[in-house]
Amino acid sequence: MMPIRPRPLTADSFAPFGDVLTLKDTPDKIINQGMCARHHNLATLDFSDGQAGISLFDAQPRSFPYTLDMMERHPDGSQAFLPLSQSAFLVIVAKDRNGAPDVPTAFLTQAGQGINFHRNVWHGVLTPLMAPGLFAVIDRIGSGDNLEEYWFEAPYVIDPD
Repeated sequence: MMPIRPRPLTADSFAPFGDVLTLKDTPDKIINQGMCARHHNLATLDFSDGQAGISLFDAQPRSFPYTLDMMERHPDGSQAFLPLSQSAFLVIVAKDRNGAPDVPTAFLTQAGQGINFHRNVWHGVLTPLMAPGLFAVIDRIGSGDNLEEYWFEAPYVIDPD
């Protein structure tokens, strides 16, 4: 197995793959009688057709060392994951190399961060590290197959140590 050490998730390091969804240093505006800071337009949703839908995913927690043997991508739509708890989760992405994922990169989110994968970006499956693994997911709802999977001949092992 090939080792990968996850690194902290930042907007700059994740930019080739998608958007980091987190509070800005300064909110865009204060609303609700001064009791709510609005941080808006944090990601661009991109769909070839269909429409945006909001789903809830309830994923089982994973642990380190984590074996990565498969990645997937969605050619017809971006996909945003918003954790409904204050727990970190593992995000794995890869650039495309001739229709297959290149060497993966792994990120650890900070509590409160979400992500939006750009359309057609290779990524690992939803990987919470603690229960509950509950996420709001905003992605394309439409006809046709919007999923490609790639299984590695030799898996990668992801471990922060």
